[in-house]
Amino acid sequence: MGYKEHKDKAPDTIRCFVITVSDSRTEETDTSGRLIQDMLRENNHEIVDYKIVKDDPEEIGRLIKGANKDRVQAIIINGGTGISRRDRTFEAVSLVLEKKIEGFGEIFRYLSYKEIGSPAIMSRAIAGISKGRIIISIPGSKSAVRLAMSKLILPELGHMVFEMNR
Repeated sequence: MGYKEHKDKAPDTIRCFVITVSDSRTEETDTSGRLIQDMLRENNHEIVDYKIVKDDPEEIGRLIKGANKDRVQAIIINGGTGISRRDRTFEAVSLVLEKKIEGFGEIFRYLSYKEIGSPAIMSRAIAGISKGRIIISIPGSKSAVRLAMSKLILPELGHMVFEMNR
């Protein structure tokens, strides 16, 4: 069976937990987290939880590990993926991944490069699987969120969940 048949068998609705990593955003100012939720809903996915958390690896790890596997199929995290001293989301996510989806970060940086040029090398977007859930971590800018959601996450989210559960 090829990828087309697998995608055809993939669930249409995925239960998602959206996490924004930021030291300054609130629910009112979190335009990237809101964009992720809007795009998920527009594509018939369900938001089962949403949190804003400081860029603290322990707190990020606690949220990921604490997500109820029966309720949450995918966790989409935005923010904290750069290279500044405060950007530690990559480290937190890397620690919990049992399997990495290497192509996600590679393709995201390639698509980003086509839009913004060489600054794309500083993105540490990552995806993988942890405890029966897809974990995706992307930059927190609206343009990066829009790019990742439209070109990678939404086209493959159901397919990733299907493959993970096979």
